Amino acid sequence: MNSPHIVVIGGGAAGFFAAITCADRHPQAHVTLLEKSKQFLSKVRISGGGRCNVTCACFEPDLLTQSYPRGGKALRGPFTRFQPRDTIEWFATHGVQLKTEPDGRMFPVSDSSATIVECLVHAALNAGVELRTEAGITSVERGFTIRMKSGEQIVCDEVLLATGSNRQGFEWAASLGHTIEPPVPSLFTFTISDPRLSDLAGVSVPNVRLELARTRLIQSGPVLITHWGLSGPAVLKLSAWGARVLHDRQYQAELIVNWLPDITPDDLGQQIQVIKSEQARRSVESHSPFQLPQRLWKRLVAEAGITREQRWADVSKMQIERLVEELTQGRYTIQGKGIFKEEFVTCGGVDLDEVNFRTMESRRCPGLYFAGEILDIDGLTGGFNFQSAWTTGWIAGQSMGGR
Repeated sequence: MNSPHIVVIGGGAAGFFAAITCADRHPQAHVTLLEKSKQFLSKVRISGGGRCNVTCACFEPDLLTQSYPRGGKALRGPFTRFQPRDTIEWFATHGVQLKTEPDGRMFPVSDSSATIVECLVHAALNAGVELRTEAGITSVERGFTIRMKSGEQIVCDEVLLATGSNRQGFEWAASLGHTIEPPVPSLFTFTISDPRLSDLAGVSVPNVRLELARTRLIQSGPVLITHWGLSGPAVLKLSAWGARVLHDRQYQAELIVNWLPDITPDDLGQQIQVIKSEQARRSVESHSPFQLPQRLWKRLVAEAGITREQRWADVSKMQIERLVEELTQGRYTIQGKGIFKEEFVTCGGVDLDEVNFRTMESRRCPGLYFAGEILDIDGLTGGFNFQSAWTTGWIAGQSMGGR
């Protein structure tokens, strides 16, 4: 029997999972994994603050796809074959138990990314994968010939590109006939310099509605005020769905903030009238009658033109209207983007129409496969990006080596 030579380029989550799967599924194949840096799985090591957010506790494919601003439709079929439940089971059979946190994120019970790194490296070695670091590549040519910086040439039968958002990976894919959607950042915080937020770093609000003005982009959820502006799940979701719009606007945009989305502006106005009547002698800024942190309430009250000494009885109709507007339609100017912790996610990559998602094989270059972030797929924070890496890596690994 012939022994096909499979080369996986990229030693991250998707590349490792594909290499392991291929070697297990096709023991006759010679699988080589090439990583240009000195260390495998660098993103896995730093993920989740060093804990590694392996996947998410979302087990319905239709629901799962809703957490991918780009690529959800393409992943619908793959998720029926390999989804978070399968990821949990795979790691369990390889000696790693995962736990679920209240927000649905899943981590190894050890709370250490080293557990995941060691598991993947051990599984790869057990499966007979040839692991090579510091393997710089200059070109990948049809046929396939891989030319190394050292002068070495590797001739192989099939190639998997799992190079993440690395520019070289995009160049190789393009040279092999693929269209590349320009990569731009996703999952980032908003830089906002505004007196309403100054000195409030650390203040959080559990449910806020955010809207990018002059778009249909709206997200809700917890918001955290930071030294540089706004962060938190609602901001990160909006940054992901609005990644291209914000990039095109050079991260200069107007953000409409509704601090009290569970009540309509009309009902809020009526509630304030009741408070005005019932707490007539009380200072407006002394106590927040809504579920808002006191420090934030004082800033919003001041923005509505209500003075520090002013009692509810003395608040004018115009001041109430301004307060309602400030609470439900506050306008803030986004002046740039920050980085979300140590995570770095991009949208963009290989055009999904050019890939067969039943096999992860190129429709433009037979024998070429893709997995992970090199594809124009990106997920929200919470384990979704790793899950797309495991899923696409598993499908590619199943498919390669069977020619």
